Amino acid sequence: MTAESLERLRDRAFRRLPSLRVRGERAALAFVEAVGFCSTFYRFSDGVACLWEAVVGRTNPRWPRRSHHDAGIGLTWELKDTLPAKKRVYYGKLIKGRPLLVALGLFPAFYALVRGRQRARDYVEEYAAGRLSHTARRLMDAMIREHPQYTRGLRANAFMLEPGKTREFERAMAELQQGLWLVKTEERYEPTFSYRWDLIEAWLPELVSDGRRLGREAAIGRLIERYTRGAVFADERRLARLFGLRMDDVARAVSRLVETKALRADCVVDGWPGRWVIHT
Repeated sequence: MTAESLERLRDRAFRRLPSLRVRGERAALAFVEAVGFCSTFYRFSDGVACLWEAVVGRTNPRWPRRSHHDAGIGLTWELKDTLPAKKRVYYGKLIKGRPLLVALGLFPAFYALVRGRQRARDYVEEYAAGRLSHTARRLMDAMIREHPQYTRGLRANAFMLEPGKTREFERAMAELQQGLWLVKTEERYEPTFSYRWDLIEAWLPELVSDGRRLGREAAIGRLIERYTRGAVFADERRLARLFGLRMDDVARAVSRLVETKALRADCVVDGWPGRWVIHT
């Protein structure tokens, strides 16, 4: 295959064409389920679908000067709020600290990769092992006692209401989101703007149970298959960088997917150096 033909296939899959653009909630849900996961506004360099690009129907749109009056920005913002609030997708910071919308069917694979067989109460062991910060431990203490909580209540319960504690609070919340301990379940605009937070296993109990039963190798294989199904092509080094995996983990997963005929590996692409993995 040629580089141009593969890029055209990806543009279609990522809805980066005016005729295929996402126009509403139903189309947005179908888009997330088709690509497995996507960013909201951020454009990854590793070929991750972007909801904003799908809404406007083109690659790398420029941020408008008056974003509050832009239809594409407005619809993307609405969709990234309403889909998670209705529990149609998972929304959180999973890859490189950037927020993603994740198809619910793929969420157990992320959970298995990040948390393995752990439950919410295992945060104490993670803290004792030095893998969780002191502030994150305090916030988890507060959430275990009472959940869900809105941001102000959570900060109050963790004794972090002072303005000088804001950055520390935000860093710890990002840590807990990336570690799949907490999830943002709602963005409230009235009477004041606030987020509502909950324990992952309280918000998605069945999917967390599925993730705890899924082995690491199976989870890696599922993530790579779903990603390449939407992105069409990749190479093993980019897959390792995207998911934070070792190269040997990626190589084993790709080999198994080649055996099941889900992927073709070691493909030569006219116009690009190296060897490529292409979804069948």
